[in-house]
Amino acid sequence: MPVSDKYNRILDALQKLLENQNIQKISVSDIAQTAGIAKGSIYYYFPSKDAIVEALVERSYAASIETAKQLAKQTNIPPFTRMALIFQACRNSSSEFLKQNKAATNSSIQEQTLLHHKYLRYIIMELKPVLTEIIRQGIDNGEISFEHPDSLAEIVLLVLTVKIDNTLIPSTREEIEQIILDLIVLLEKGTDNPKGSLNFLTMPIP
Repeated sequence: MPVSDKYNRILDALQKLLENQNIQKISVSDIAQTAGIAKGSIYYYFPSKDAIVEALVERSYAASIETAKQLAKQTNIPPFTRMALIFQACRNSSSEFLKQNKAATNSSIQEQTLLHHKYLRYIIMELKPVLTEIIRQGIDNGEISFEHPDSLAEIVLLVLTVKIDNTLIPSTREEIEQIILDLIVLLEKGTDNPKGSLNFLTMPIP
C-alpha cells in the first residue's frame, strides 16, 4: 500500500471519529481501528495523536495554501486583488472545516477551541510569508506605500482569521462585517489607496 494512501487513511479515520466523539476521548487505538491498520503503523507516520490532528488541519487547508503560493507569483494581478482571492479561498476552506467540527454533536467548547486555535495558527504561519511577498511586490511597483510589509501581512491575517473564525471573540454578523470594513479603511489610509478602492476585499460572512 502506498505511503500516501495509509497516511490519508489515518487522517480520514480521525475526521470520521470527530463527527461523533470528543477529541480528548479519541485514542490512537480508535484511529487505528477505524483506519483498519495496526496501531504501530500509525507511529511510523505520526509521533502522537496531536500530530495527527495538526496534519488533518493542514490537509484541510492544503488547496488554499497552494492557491496563495501560486497567486504570489502572478505579478500581473494587482496585489490587493490577489489578497482578496487568497482570503476567499481560505474562508471557503474554513467554512467547510468548521462545519464538519460543528456537526459533531458531542463536541465540547474546549474541543472546538483547540481545533480552532490549531487552524488559526496554521493559516497565519503559512500565509504570512506569502502575503508579505505580495505586499513587498506592491511596494516595489509603487502600488502600496508601507514600510513594513511583514507587519502589515500579520495585522491583516490576525484580524481576518480571528473574526471569520468567530470563536475567540464572538461577534454578531453585523459586528464582523463592520470590523472588516474598518480594517479596509485603515488599509486604504495606511497604504495610500483611495477611499473605497479596497472594498472588494469584503467577503460574505457565514
